[in-house]
Amino acid sequence: MTMAEAHVFTQESVAGRYRLLDVVSREANRICWYGEDMEAQRPCLLTQIGFPGGLGGGLTGEEDVRRTTGRILRMSETLVRLCPGRVVPVVDAVEDAGTLWTVTEWVDGTPLSELLARQGSFDHVRAARIGLELLDVLEAAHGQGITHGELSPGQIYVPDRGPIMVTGFGLAGATLAPRVTAPSYASPEQARDERIGPAADLWALGAILYSLLEGRPPFRERERPEATLRSVDRLPLRTPVRSGPLTGAVQGLLRKNSRERLTRPQLREILGRVLTADPDAAQPAAPAPGLRGAYAAVRHAGPEWSGRAMAVGTGLAVVTVAVAVLATTGQQSGGDAATGSRSRPSASSAASATGGAPDGERPAGTPTAAPTSPTPSSSVSATALPAGFRVYSAPEGFAVALPDGWQPLRTERATDQAYRVTFGAAGDPRTLAVTYSENAGPDPVAVWRDDVQPNLAQDAGFRRIGEIRATTYQGYKAADMEWLADVDGTRVHTFGRGFLLGGDRSFSLRWTTPATDWDSAANRQALDVFLRTFRPGSQQ
Repeated sequence: MTMAEAHVFTQESVAGRYRLLDVVSREANRICWYGEDMEAQRPCLLTQIGFPGGLGGGLTGEEDVRRTTGRILRMSETLVRLCPGRVVPVVDAVEDAGTLWTVTEWVDGTPLSELLARQGSFDHVRAARIGLELLDVLEAAHGQGITHGELSPGQIYVPDRGPIMVTGFGLAGATLAPRVTAPSYASPEQARDERIGPAADLWALGAILYSLLEGRPPFRERERPEATLRSVDRLPLRTPVRSGPLTGAVQGLLRKNSRERLTRPQLREILGRVLTADPDAAQPAAPAPGLRGAYAAVRHAGPEWSGRAMAVGTGLAVVTVAVAVLATTGQQSGGDAATGSRSRPSASSAASATGGAPDGERPAGTPTAAPTSPTPSSSVSATALPAGFRVYSAPEGFAVALPDGWQPLRTERATDQAYRVTFGAAGDPRTLAVTYSENAGPDPVAVWRDDVQPNLAQDAGFRRIGEIRATTYQGYKAADMEWLADVDGTRVHTFGRGFLLGGDRSFSLRWTTPATDWDSAANRQALDVFLRTFRPGSQQ
């Protein structure tokens, strides 16, 4: 069974203990989920590993499963001791319904695969930093005779602060099937199903560097993993054109003959030279936190819902947060403070999706009101919250984590028991509006298309970005829409997510920010937190 055939949905449980909540990242034969350990009542990451032919691809019985899961746990313990803070601890490994699952502690970071999908490519300095951090982990593992064997961008997490973290140790050799997760990052010897060693990890590191610099993997991911592996083994490397001072490192690592590849000391010297030559290289790496896998498409939510939409009971409750750059990031015109001199990659991504870059200025003012004091909620765990957020429990019956200082600004109600609560803070142009309705139809895509969009289209400068996307959110049918509009002379970018509770009831979250600030690290983090922590309560 391939991963495409292994249908698993949110709110399902794994091994009777772990509840799946949302997809974080995907690769060819691997899906990583944000989940909840129901026994320990804490968040976790669950990785679903697919094998050609199911577990028959190598795991043949209970003893085989026990040996494989035990090996994964032991290898994790060893690597965590060798590289504290660099390797994500595995807390459990189980087989459930013919699928291997690994459970790790929650990682408050973004998969490198998502960052690549969102921004396309990295500058040489940031790529060199990531390469050196990966090299540190691999050297520690190789020194103990451990080969990762499955290294790929989806196995690397970039936290808000500190070095990258690596997952996936112990999967290589779990089945007889070669390269089960990301075939486009496999080494030629893996493609030939030969015995592998540290040189396979160096190839994967070279493929990751190639992707960071060129904006694409060295070998294209094809429809069938076997076809991708044949390409890796037989096709010549596409000549790098953007790698600049790292061209020698990339080409030296991606040599078909494993004995001809660069050694770890040679690679360290090349990467070190790139950092030494850059005047800002001494600054610590500051990865953009970004959104995780299922949140990668989440962009913006626009201005507040109009009275028209509330009156007709649009059905999708909306959270609107107009997000500005926090004071620590400063106002940026050509780059993001979290990424140094690098240009704003997500703006270019948005341009490719919409036919033009978002434009606009920061709003001149912010809403004012007499807010009430929020109270903590026991229904949402704060264990995974980043600094500067706390949980707010609304009397209307929902909970969400908000930035410090944020409070309800106003609450509006309609005759059909619908309401909208708008959150924000004085002096902060960001807002969050949560809407509840009891008049939703059965199709969340249709609600955005037929109820919401016609009203928005009457606003100045309205332009939808991309298609309305059907999705699943916390186990509910959901849909996302994003758009640009002009509000009080300011170009804003909005992301909206609506989901159906059943019985014509719905919530939606709408997030709005000045278009020029959409890709700031603070805004991406805020939206990530809102989506991750919002919990609907029982509605009367």
